[in-house]
Amino acid sequence: MSIKRLLGLGFIAFSAFSGGAGAAPLLAQDYRPLAGKGSVNLNKVYGGKVLLVVNTASKCGYTVQYEGLEGLQRRFARQGFSVLGFPSNDFKGQEPGSEKQIQEFCTLTYGVKFPMFEKVHVIGAEATPLYQRLTAETGVAPAWNFHKYLISRDGRVVAQFPSKTKPDDPVLLAAIERELKIAAPSP
Repeated sequence: MSIKRLLGLGFIAFSAFSGGAGAAPLLAQDYRPLAGKGSVNLNKVYGGKVLLVVNTASKCGYTVQYEGLEGLQRRFARQGFSVLGFPSNDFKGQEPGSEKQIQEFCTLTYGVKFPMFEKVHVIGAEATPLYQRLTAETGVAPAWNFHKYLISRDGRVVAQFPSKTKPDDPVLLAAIERELKIAAPSP
């Protein structure tokens, strides 16, 4: 596949984590599971896995992507992959519900079982620390719901994909498969 085609499909790769020496790992963040009480440290729970971090919304034209994201989770989970969903109401109020309502919608409508976390802001001054880092690392903030960031096993952002990139897009699948072939880092 040509470089022009890759760029045209929204694929942007990054060769290295750009944080300075001694910078906290990208995933060194605590978030509460959706409608849950306690928080989890993303690095402790998901470090060493290939991750697709996605800002989600229940009332968006891209909401049908939940089904494809769950398909990715089922397809690649045994190989050390996970989708991490972060509901956000930042784009035209398309995620207005409570966390309990979001959880019920995702589960009942799309059978979502991949990890979903607390409702957050993903853009601007109120963006949650994870999204501040994702934006800083890539130079690209989500422009809409269902923006996707691919994180390698060693915690580097290796690609980002705009909302229109479907979960079954060949370029996204190839990027996930490429990262899954790379061995987990030694502790």
